[in-house]
Amino acid sequence: MPGDAGRRGVGFVTPTGELLRCARRTVLPLACFVSYYAWPFVKLWSYQGAVLGACTLAFFATMAARLAISPVVPAIGEAFSVSNGAIGLALTGMWAAYAASQFPSGLLADRYGDRRIILVAVVGTAVTSGLLAVSPSYPVFLVGAVALGGVAGLHYSVATSLLTRTLPNTGSAIGLHTAGAPLAGVSVPLAAGGIGAWVGWRWAVAIGGLVAVPSILLVRHVLDATPPRRPEVPVWHRLQVGPLAHLLARPAIATTVALSVGGAFVWQATASFLPAILIEHHGYTETLAGGLFSAYFGVQGLAQPALGALSDRWGRDRAAALAVGTGVAAYLALACGTGLWTVALGVVGAGGAMSWGAALLPKFMDHLDDDERSAGFGLIRTAYMVLGASGSVATGAVADLLGWGPALLGLVGVLGGMFLTVLSRAREEQ
Repeated sequence: MPGDAGRRGVGFVTPTGELLRCARRTVLPLACFVSYYAWPFVKLWSYQGAVLGACTLAFFATMAARLAISPVVPAIGEAFSVSNGAIGLALTGMWAAYAASQFPSGLLADRYGDRRIILVAVVGTAVTSGLLAVSPSYPVFLVGAVALGGVAGLHYSVATSLLTRTLPNTGSAIGLHTAGAPLAGVSVPLAAGGIGAWVGWRWAVAIGGLVAVPSILLVRHVLDATPPRRPEVPVWHRLQVGPLAHLLARPAIATTVALSVGGAFVWQATASFLPAILIEHHGYTETLAGGLFSAYFGVQGLAQPALGALSDRWGRDRAAALAVGTGVAAYLALACGTGLWTVALGVVGAGGAMSWGAALLPKFMDHLDDDERSAGFGLIRTAYMVLGASGSVATGAVADLLGWGPALLGLVGVLGGMFLTVLSRAREEQ
């Protein structure tokens, strides 16, 4: 049984030593690889580098505020005398609001300018995190969580569009920018859990507001006030079904949206259940599972800049094929593998595979005109994120009915379909 095999693996090795050896042999070479490929494109002392740094820190802050809640969910439920389901409702509302705000963020940036919307995102993140930390009741907490997701979601599409116009190497820029999220995934849950155990859940949730403060200062003083692209057009006038459907129906965009739905599906399932898989399917302790979960985010953060740079050099689909092909092998290892080494390599491979966005998201920008990029990319993000959010529900349901092995094999099937599609497109482009 997988659980028995996992316990045998833990029994013959020291988990900490194994993880350190795994990091030395995989993460450190990957970090060198990222530095080699990304450094020629961005000089931190240039305006381009400053813009990239400001946007990446802003993405880190907006993600940190959302991730700080999960480690203290039991304490929040106890404080408000509500069930885990009620807290889960608040978190679902937060992530749904985050996905839904991607499209209007682009419309607002076209009307009011990129810098203003990014500032609203980080200032709003600080304010709503503070509201959550001082919530006197569950209804206030629920509203605050949804508001946090809504304002945090204003950042990514606008910042990506700004970086596309500012830096010449789109894949490298998006890869480095996107790395802000997994870096938050490595550090924030551990910090929030420790702070929550030490001084209470309210201080843990307040991390989001504290992290957002330096981001506010950097965005305000670094980013130039770029003029809006459509200042004369009211936002509501652009919410017409026909043009929006036509943009999503373009063949190159439609196929990439479908691929992104698959990638988001697997990402959501992994972010929701990887610790449970390691504990229940492989029999590891919560401590070891938490360490591997942090390693998953760490590898993802390193892999995204590398994959973005490769997409500039090799082509978007070839780089995406490398990521999702690695994912097929990684999730097979998580489903069928035994022993700590095999599972740890599966976690590392999963982290690399979930960097797929650094290759596919620039593909959207390649097929959008400059005046479409803010609103168009926001629409695309909303579309694939809302559909991909079903990954948690579907994977959890399969696991309840059939077990974690079949649930993981379902994710292998999704990644396999993505791999064949991007490989076919890559061959057609040669």
